[in-house]
Formats: sequence, structure tokens, C-alpha cells
Amino acid sequence: MKFTRILLLLSISFYFISCKTQQRLPFYLDNVTDSTGKGEVKIPGLRIQKNDQLSIQIYSLSTKGESDIIYNQPTVGTVGGGVQSTSLIGYLVDQDGNIEHHRLGVIHAEGLTKQELAAEIKKRLTEPVELLKDPTVSIRFLNFRVTVLGEVGNVGSVSFPGERLTILEAIGLAGGITDFGKKDKVKIVREENGKRETGEIDLSSKDIFESPYFNLVQNDVIIVEPTKQKRNDVEQARILQKVSFAFTLVTIAATMANLFIKN
Repeated sequence: MKFTRILLLLSISFYFISCKTQQRLPFYLDNVTDSTGKGEVKIPGLRIQKNDQLSIQIYSLSTKGESDIIYNQPTVGTVGGGVQSTSLIGYLVDQDGNIEHHRLGVIHAEGLTKQELAAEIKKRLTEPVELLKDPTVSIRFLNFRVTVLGEVGNVGSVSFPGERLTILEAIGLAGGITDFGKKDKVKIVREENGKRETGEIDLSSKDIFESPYFNLVQNDVIIVEPTKQKRNDVEQARILQKVSFAFTLVTIAATMANLFIKN
């Protein structure tokens, strides 16, 4: 009985030692008021990267409808539940940063914006020989995707049908940051022009809209680190598990010793 009381006192002491006062965690846009965040909305132009899938549609003012058809890939039609839809076949940007157009050949695309690539394609359609009359080139990304890791509701890749995604939208699509995630130090890993950079953004700051990482680009990796309290809780849980296991072994040893002494 005396031994059991000692174990109980040790366990209670360990519990109170491990408990610490929790600090208040910042919330989204915590420092933003009605008088802030009214600046001009800046939407950066996305740069084409390796492994991007691009839809390229070409049109012209030619009276012959078949003249521009040969420069476009066919669309794939699907029918289900009485609803018909079409999906676009894209051009893959290869590891050399090129796309291979089925009529225009190899075109370097990596590092260009959609507008710059469209201008290059229009140039090939009109120089040195005019292949199409006043061509119009429409380009869009087919695989805009970012990855969210760490203390969020749903870890993994987030695919987005549009071409503009903010850090707040990505976090929302990932289920939000948990109670143990740092909102004031969210890391973003980004690749541009073959180089990798890492930055931080404070989701509680009034300056969040000015950050170059507020608007995401395709293939960004967002990492939400755990708070110090979460790390301490995990470490304390491990220690408590080891201590409990040790107490169990000691209790079993003491019980067996008592049995042998009585016998």
C-alpha cells in the first residue's frame, strides 16, 4: 500500500510539473481592422514551370473555318447523367522547359508568362510566313496545384480549377490550421526559374496582403509548423509513456517480490 501511494504521488507531481500556462495563439488577420487592407489588389503573373500542363487554343479571322482547326488539339467529350462536357488535352512542359506543339514544333515555355508564350506562338504563326490571318492564342493552366503540410485539417495536395489562389484559400481548402499550428510563421517553398526559395508569411499580420507569398503560384508547398506547446505536449506524452511503463515494471517486480517473501 505504501509503495502504491509513492507511485501515485510521483505521477501527480509529474503531471503538475509538465503543465504550463498556455500562451494565446494569434488568429487569422488578427491585426487587420476596417481601415487597413484597402490597397490595390496585385495579382502576379504566373510563370510557366516544368511539368505544367497547358491548354493552348488558337483562333483566326480567316473565313475558312478549317484553317485554325489543324492548330488545335481535339477536345475529349464525356457524357454522364444526361450532361455532356468537354475536357481539354494539354501540352506538357518537359524537363527541358519545352512544349512540343503538334504543328509548330518545339517551343521553350519555362519562365514565360501565358501572355509571353502566346506572343511567341503568334509570331510563329505569322513569321516568316503568314500561316493564319490575325491569330488569337488563348492559354490556361490545367494543373494548378499546391501542397499543404503540417498542422492543418487535411494534409496533402490541393487542386484548384482557376489560376489565382491565395494562401488563405489554400489553408481553407486544407481544412484550416489546427489549434496547435503557428499562424504567424507559415512557410512557403517555391520554385522559380529553376531555383528554390523559402519564405514566411504571418497570417495574423495587417501586412499579409503585401507579402509576395499571399498569392500562391502553382506547385508551392505550404508548411504549417506546430507550436512550442504542441511539441512540448508530444515530448511530455512520450516521457509519460516511458515513465508509466517503468512504473508498471517496478510494480510487477514489487508484487512478485512480495509473493516470494510471503512464501
